[in-house]
Amino acid sequence: MASADTSALPRAPGDGDGVVISVDAMGGDRGPATVIAGMAESAGKNPDIRFIVHGPRAELQRLIGRRGDLLQRCDIRDAAGVVSMGDKPSQVLRKGEGTSMWSALESVRQREATAAVSCGNTGALMALSMLRLRKLPGVNRPAIACLWPSRNPQGFNVMLDVGADIRADAQDLLTYALMGASYARNGFGLERPRVGLLNVGTEEHKGRPELKQAHELIPTTAQAANFDYVGFVEGGDLPSSRVDVIVTDGFTGNVALKTGEGTAKLVGDLLKEAFGKSVMSKFAALLAMGSLKRLQKRIDPRRVNGGVFLGLNGTVVKSHGSADATGVSAAIKLAFRLAQSGFQDRLAARVAQSVAAAGQINGSKESEAS
Repeated sequence: MASADTSALPRAPGDGDGVVISVDAMGGDRGPATVIAGMAESAGKNPDIRFIVHGPRAELQRLIGRRGDLLQRCDIRDAAGVVSMGDKPSQVLRKGEGTSMWSALESVRQREATAAVSCGNTGALMALSMLRLRKLPGVNRPAIACLWPSRNPQGFNVMLDVGADIRADAQDLLTYALMGASYARNGFGLERPRVGLLNVGTEEHKGRPELKQAHELIPTTAQAANFDYVGFVEGGDLPSSRVDVIVTDGFTGNVALKTGEGTAKLVGDLLKEAFGKSVMSKFAALLAMGSLKRLQKRIDPRRVNGGVFLGLNGTVVKSHGSADATGVSAAIKLAFRLAQSGFQDRLAARVAQSVAAAGQINGSKESEAS
């Protein structure tokens, strides 16, 4: 994918230009040391990344100071409070100011950073993101987009929503289609992504009313928004090469995501068990080691770590709470890639386009009815 013009991006902390990523260092299950290790891994691969890091200053200075010249690429923001995994979003909205999560989002709100990354409580992060960054005009419900391993050349499909909101009406699903296509275009360089609507069958008469309505709405904006609508898709299409973007409501998407993660873990455990049964099976595993490592790398959830919050006035990437350094580095890489591409401005333009198109369609229907 061609590099985007980064001249309009925020000034990096420290010397020189770069893309600034705001990092909540305190949200993960493994503690700030793992988050800092992920930052160091990412920084080692890309000299253009700079960080604003949020958490207790003394602790972060100590951890970052152990990582060579990483300290020169970081601006540490003191934030004593921590949002725990058990905190309710409503509580965080009332008492979240002063936490590392709040501070990380504030850097994006103030345009000091282009994107925020957090391993923290998903519900709290979405609630604070909506409070501090606000929704894009025309977005009723933001969505969380994840990457799903697939047979496509890019290796992944985009699926949304996977848990931001359990409901979605036809207009929400249309907005998800536009946002998902924009994500695929900027994240993978796909000039014309293929978008499918997840349903219980591919026949037009199947599905809930809102799915049928969205099935009629989405093609009306596909040409102008530069994507192809392939129609209804089924669960078996999630990892297929038939589609690049899968659109669904947050309830269905979250169940599918957790099922996929559980299945991948089960397959991995069964393979280990099978190859450890006997001396011969261990020998077979040794012979197949190269192929097994390639398979492990292909389905390694750490490589696709990072759900993107779409529909906000700013880019937010949610890393798994249990992510190790490799997982955190992958989430930062995703945030960096989207920031470099100018994704946020392009996404806002697509959403505005969908609102205008929906208004024209509704106006046309009202004229016909009268």
